[in-house]
Amino acid sequence: MTLIKEPLDVDFEVDPRPLTKKEEKAISDFIEADKEKRLAKIKRMNKRKAKATEKAD
Repeated sequence: MTLIKEPLDVDFEVDPRPLTKKEEKAISDFIEADKEKRLAKIKRMNKRKAKATEKAD
């Protein structure tokens, strides 16, 4: 992991409090949905490539 340089005109504030169960679940659900969406996109791309190679043969 690399350090992120903070722009001069922007202040980043960090809230050091622990997450609530509701917040943890929301983040977890978002990550899971995003992974599924990305995998579905990859599968669609692979199917298109397979069809394109079949047509070329």
